[in-house]
Amino acid sequence: MSRTEPSVLVSTDGRAGRLVLNRPHALNALNREMVDCLTEALEAWERDPAVETVVLSGAGERGLCAGGDIRGIHEDVRRGGGAESARFWAAEYRLNARIAHYPKPYVALMDGVVMGGGVGVSAHGDVRVVTERAKVAMPETGIGFVPDVGGTWLLSRAPGELGTHLALTAGAVGASDALLCGLADHFVPAERLAEFAAALAHTPPADAVARYAAAAPAAELARHREWIDACYSADSVTEILRRLRDHGGTAAKEAAAAIESKSPTSLKVTLAALRRARGLSSLEEALNQEYRTSVAALSSPDFAEGVRAQLIDKDRRPRWSPATLDEVTEEQVARHFAVPDGGDLGLGV
Repeated sequence: MSRTEPSVLVSTDGRAGRLVLNRPHALNALNREMVDCLTEALEAWERDPAVETVVLSGAGERGLCAGGDIRGIHEDVRRGGGAESARFWAAEYRLNARIAHYPKPYVALMDGVVMGGGVGVSAHGDVRVVTERAKVAMPETGIGFVPDVGGTWLLSRAPGELGTHLALTAGAVGASDALLCGLADHFVPAERLAEFAAALAHTPPADAVARYAAAAPAAELARHREWIDACYSADSVTEILRRLRDHGGTAAKEAAAAIESKSPTSLKVTLAALRRARGLSSLEEALNQEYRTSVAALSSPDFAEGVRAQLIDKDRRPRWSPATLDEVTEEQVARHFAVPDGGDLGLGV
């Protein structure tokens, strides 16, 4: 991509409006310019009778979108305290809500990596298509953050405790498990994806799905539902870890090890956010809550440290503060759900 090429390619093709995330060098990570461009296109097409379907895809071979531009957010926090990042999240979460309630079919091609903010611009759509190359994840606890972009809404409504498992371990799932967890709707083999996408120019999404979709392979997580539901139904991260260790199975032990490597503060806030999200009545309420937890993370040492360890220095050795679950107080968790100094997001109010 040349430096003058737009970060989102916007075009119409027959009955379809096409949105292509176009930062392949950054695995199409979302920045404010991209969020604004997506929002403007959706607003315009909502009033355009010639556009009957919206299709979202990602440029390059690696995936739809790796998430928000975390490097940019890290730099904003380092230089300016994170005010611009808070404005970015406000715009992004409003976009997520718009996608969820868009009056025309919104088709997301979830091919390759779809993580964090990538889930936000795809998994709230009407027609969510995965391929065998899909790697879907909400990886926030690994960088000292908390699932956002409506992730707590989606994960809290996955069958049983599958969403809790994905949120705390930050693990990626393939196409079949994405379908099982309610993060996607249809499986289209990668070799047929281009034909499926092209057909949307002249075919309603339901007809294109009927023609090109196939049966997905068996879901891996389905075999583990018993221990996942039993272990993750606990009311605290400490008890979840105890149950996982005591289970004795290899997969449960691996899950415990994955959780233990994450930010203790993020783990506790994430579990609290998921449990609270179950009691909310709309995506907008969940996004409002996530805005609070995201803004609070800007002043958390773990967010800066997690980004440093995973993306900047890449030593993969974050030094969390507090370092253990026992050291994270109820007050530290509660502050993530308080109204930010700049005010609430106020979606749906």
